[in-house]
Amino acid sequence: MLQQILRDMYIDPDLLSELNEEQKQILFYKMREEQIRRWVEWDRNLDKEESKMKIKAKFQHNNSKHIDWLRGVDGEVWVWIMGEAQGDKPYEQICEELMTGRARYQAQKEAEEQWKRQDEERKKGEEQIRQREELRAKELYLSLKRAQLQSQRNENDEQEWQEQLRKSKAADEERKHKARRARAEYHRQSLRAIQKGKVAGLSNLFQNANFSNGQESSQDNSSLSPVKPQVPVQKVWERPARPISKDVIVRWFKEEQLPRRAGLEKDSGQIAAWFHGIISRESAEKLLMNMSEGSFLVRVSEKIWGYALSYRHQTGFKHFLVDASGDYYSFLGVDPNRHGTLTDLIDFHKEEVITSSGGELLVEPCGQAQTPPDFSILFE
Repeated sequence: MLQQILRDMYIDPDLLSELNEEQKQILFYKMREEQIRRWVEWDRNLDKEESKMKIKAKFQHNNSKHIDWLRGVDGEVWVWIMGEAQGDKPYEQICEELMTGRARYQAQKEAEEQWKRQDEERKKGEEQIRQREELRAKELYLSLKRAQLQSQRNENDEQEWQEQLRKSKAADEERKHKARRARAEYHRQSLRAIQKGKVAGLSNLFQNANFSNGQESSQDNSSLSPVKPQVPVQKVWERPARPISKDVIVRWFKEEQLPRRAGLEKDSGQIAAWFHGIISRESAEKLLMNMSEGSFLVRVSEKIWGYALSYRHQTGFKHFLVDASGDYYSFLGVDPNRHGTLTDLIDFHKEEVITSSGGELLVEPCGQAQTPPDFSILFE
C-alpha cells in the first residue's frame, strides 16, 4: 500500500483521515523523498538527451546537402541567357517591366507604412489617455481605502493580529518538531527491531547467527526459538486496488489471510482474543470505552487491504492502520518494521512502543462482547 501511494503520489482522502498526525508526518516525509528522487532522475535523463542531440547535430553537419548542376546533351553545364532564347522578350522590355513592377510595389509599401504609422500614433494617444484615467482611478481608490482602514483600525485589532501571527509561527514550529521526532522514531524503531531479530526477513539472520569457537551454536542457545519457514501464498484471485464491498473483504480474508494464519495464536492455532471482524471505528471505541489504558483490539479494515489496531489510552483512543497488501505486516506511516505474521506484529509491540511520543504498549486484549462473535463470517 505504501509503495502504491509513493508511485501515484496520491493518497485517498478517506484513507488519510484514518491516519493520526504522526502517521501523516511520516507519510508526507516519504512522499517528499520520492519527489526529490524523481527530480534527480529526470535531471539525469535530460543530460543524456542533450548529449544525444549534440551527437545527432554533428552527424547531420557531416552529411550536409550539395548542389548538382543541370547539364545539356553535350555533357556541359546548361546555361540560359535571358532575351536570347527563342520566344524570349527583348532585354530592354524585360528590364522596363521589372522596374515598373518594382516602382509600383515600392509605392504600395510606402503607403502602407505611412498608414500604419498614423494608426499607431492614434492608438498610442488613446492608450495614453486610458492609462492616465486608470492611474487616477487607482490613486483615488487607494486614498479612499487608506482612509477607511485608518478609521477602522484600533489597538485591539492590532493585538489580535499579532496574536494570530504568534500562533501561526508556533504551529509551524510544532509541525517541524513533530516531523523531526517522527523521523528519529522511524530510525530508532528500525535499529531496535533489527537488534531483536523481529523484522520479517531478518529473523533467521539474527536468531541463528550466534557463533562460538568458530562453529554455529544456535541449538545450544535456549533463549532463541526456531523460526518456521514461511510458505508462499498462492493467490487464486485478482483483488481490486482497494476494498469495494464487504463480500470482497471476506473473500480476501479467506483466500489470502487464512493461509497466513492471520488472527490466530501462534502456538495453539485458536482465534486470538484481540482479533475482531469487520467492525467500524465507533464500534471499536465502544468496546474499549470502559477498559484500562493499554487495552487494544485488531479489526479488519474497510479502507485498505489490511487491519486497524484500535488502542485505549488515558484520554481517548488511537487507531493505527496495518498494511497487509504485500507479503508482510507493518503499520502504515508509523512503524518501519516488517513482520511475517499479524501475531508477530502484536507480540513485538507488547515489548516495544508503537511511537516514542505516545508510548503505546499493547497490554490487555479486548475480546468479544456479543454472540455469535463479530468475526464469525470470516471463518464460516
